Amino acid sequence: MRKKNENTRENLPWAESQSGGHFATPFSEESLGVSFGLPSRLNRLAELPWFNCYEMQLASEKKSKHTLRSYRTSLKQFITTVLPGEMPASYDALQNMTVKELARWIDPNNGRLDFWVQSISNLSPATINARMAAIGHLMAWIGHRVPDWITRPKKGRSLPKTLAKKEIERLKEAAATSENPFAHLVITLLLDTGMRVSELCALNRADVDIDDFSATVVEGKGSKDRLILFTNSTVDSIEAYQSIRNEIVVRHPPTDEHRDALILNRRGRRLTPRAVQKLMDSMADSADIPRSKLSPHTLRHNFATGLLERGADLVSIQRLLGHANISATRIYLEISDQSLRQIYHRAQSAMGSEQTEID
Repeated sequence: MRKKNENTRENLPWAESQSGGHFATPFSEESLGVSFGLPSRLNRLAELPWFNCYEMQLASEKKSKHTLRSYRTSLKQFITTVLPGEMPASYDALQNMTVKELARWIDPNNGRLDFWVQSISNLSPATINARMAAIGHLMAWIGHRVPDWITRPKKGRSLPKTLAKKEIERLKEAAATSENPFAHLVITLLLDTGMRVSELCALNRADVDIDDFSATVVEGKGSKDRLILFTNSTVDSIEAYQSIRNEIVVRHPPTDEHRDALILNRRGRRLTPRAVQKLMDSMADSADIPRSKLSPHTLRHNFATGLLERGADLVSIQRLLGHANISATRIYLEISDQSLRQIYHRAQSAMGSEQTEID
């Protein structure tokens, strides 16, 4: 009888679970000679399904919808990564692992993290960093640390995309003459306030104070409320839209969920980010601007660079944009070459005039 190879799976120190190898890890407590310990804060949760516990943790941190969507996508890909010799398991089954089983499953020493990092290596640096941030958060919650040998790629520093002055003029003209009922108000609000598209869509009538030329963005990014300021054109566009809104309400009475929204679509529902982006595409076509160049965030960049060029200080711009860290605002200091040329020629012209007066 042939002698069994000592390197077969049967002789490897794998910790088998009751699911027949689905939750196996090559570093069992018996083979290591030490027992695995969860952080004390998780001891009472050790035998509960990890997914529900982690979702509760994310909810308590008030992560934005965008962040939650990014985390869930990354976690699903990481958790379902299969090591050599493992039987693939569905994500639904893996979600039912206990907290303690998950800690073993994602142990950074068992190779799963390395396999997963290799699987996303073809993605852009920004995407890789976002996914690694999600996994790092899960690791920290369960009591692990992302090893030093797992490094994040450096992403190139790109300047914010902005529209040229003539493009802004064409965009405003296209919005003012558009048959879309909310086009003019949306473009004006984005250009005058620098709001994020999610903040624009969430804006309620109760948040707006016309007399004070301001509004409160409720639960913006990071769940922080902040003040945004209006110009005369902002107020004029809001007041002009009210008659349009009243007609929409008569034709399509909004439900409780949409009733207080500042901006309604033609069906009496709150505006969505997708609808705003479709509007951007339409406005780009009308204003002869490449679609790839026009987005709600482009107008946010125009708002910020416009303030900077008119002499606003960086801290004020940070507060108006709602940036948690001023390093995110500092990128606007790196203005484009074209803007630099314009500033240079204006300064040189002014200097020439002063010299003429002296002579």
